[in-house]
Amino acid sequence: MGKNKLEKFADMASYPHVFEYPYSAVDNVPFDMKGKWHKEFFKNDHPIVLELGCGRGEYTVGLGKMFPEKNFIAVDIKGARMWTGATESLQAGMKNVAFLRTNIEIIERFFAEGEVSEIWLTFSDPQMKKATKRLTSTYFMERYRKFLQPNGIIHLKTDSNFMFTYTKYMIEANRLPVEFMTEDLYHSDLVDDILGIKTYYEQQWLDRGLAIKYIKFRLPQEGLLQEPDVEIELDSYRSYNRSKRSGLSTSK
Repeated sequence: MGKNKLEKFADMASYPHVFEYPYSAVDNVPFDMKGKWHKEFFKNDHPIVLELGCGRGEYTVGLGKMFPEKNFIAVDIKGARMWTGATESLQAGMKNVAFLRTNIEIIERFFAEGEVSEIWLTFSDPQMKKATKRLTSTYFMERYRKFLQPNGIIHLKTDSNFMFTYTKYMIEANRLPVEFMTEDLYHSDLVDDILGIKTYYEQQWLDRGLAIKYIKFRLPQEGLLQEPDVEIELDSYRSYNRSKRSGLSTSK
């Protein structure tokens, strides 16, 4: 019999590599690790990579196993899901993986200037109704700039045509350097061990015949970011554990 949510939350509270700072706590409890991740937690100067909206944490754990010379921090607000990756990494004795349970809207409160080298956005909710909630919006790009190294890398891996198209327009509007872009990752020439890591939900989308899209781009520190003023066709399907798609044909 699997553990219930309360048991998982109890486990998480005892894990040494899990930090829990939701909205309800962050204003009252200062986050002492900001600017000190290298020295006080990882105890090395290896690059720090974030996965925002990590779900079960499969990507972070997979990357951590592949790249022992890098540090990985998985971020999500849903602790019961995060428990899977947190438990696996703890049992495997991984020292280069941490988990941060918090709201991504306040992500800049947890990292100092230049403390992070890369960000992974793996199957983020496309948030078709409101641009400022999209993790590739300029609203979030400005937050990432506060802690991402100059010209830091952002990876987007998504099943959503809406999210992919919106991100392309955002990149074009702000002339951000693109290193790779494909609308069908597993039929491109870029599939490697890194991009081949499949999350639980990604495999289900693949089984449904959905193409997985991927963009790798850099985020310079300079320049005023602008939101793209375009209409984008909405996704017509319903993703797992996401609200029903809108009946509208386009969105801004």
